[in-house]
Amino acid sequence: MSLSLFAIVAAITFAAAFLQGAVGIGFALIIAPVLGILQPDLLPVTLLLLMLPLNFLVAWHEKSAVDWPGAKWITVGRFAGTFFGLWLLAALSAGQLDQAVGWFTLLAAVVALVAPPFSPDYRSALGAGLFTGVTETATGIGGPPLALLYQHAKGPVLRSTVAVCFFVGEVMSLVVLALAGRIATHQVLAALYLMPAVLVGTALARRTHHIISPKALRLGVLMFAVVSGLFLILR
Repeated sequence: MSLSLFAIVAAITFAAAFLQGAVGIGFALIIAPVLGILQPDLLPVTLLLLMLPLNFLVAWHEKSAVDWPGAKWITVGRFAGTFFGLWLLAALSAGQLDQAVGWFTLLAAVVALVAPPFSPDYRSALGAGLFTGVTETATGIGGPPLALLYQHAKGPVLRSTVAVCFFVGEVMSLVVLALAGRIATHQVLAALYLMPAVLVGTALARRTHHIISPKALRLGVLMFAVVSGLFLILR
């Protein structure tokens, strides 16, 4: 990765970490299409590694608001979905995976914009976890199913519960990818180089919970996802 390319990715990583820390969703929706466009060989490992400290810090900061029953059922489904996601990663070519990231990002963003309010139960949590396991292991994007599940919950509940589920699921996916020999040195190094952008963005986001409109940020994240997804599909 050239210095100019790294600067672009680092700036977008900082902005994505800020948004995720502020509203609880958005990091993977932004970074996965960007990496798919600029450096597709970093997906999904670098994205998963970057999300570990991000989600740990978000969950720790608002741990008292975590929906633990929902997180339990999501994790059960997430574990089952991880293995199908690994198969999908092995079965698709780089171009097909590019299309998968684009279509999934676009469709998830559109669904999130129009979904009516509902209260999560164990069945919807299990289903969201299963879907998340498949998509996050294969593409690095796992947020839309969980965001849909908790999009109408209070901000602290959404941010903390989604962060807990992300963290546990990312560990699962990385272990499975490591056992399958799908983690490369350059992917790990890229994550280490980009980590400061994640940490600074997350730290600043904690200071903005009371002054930034979550609805406006959520809409911005989803619209960015639509544009990025369309670019990947059409290029």
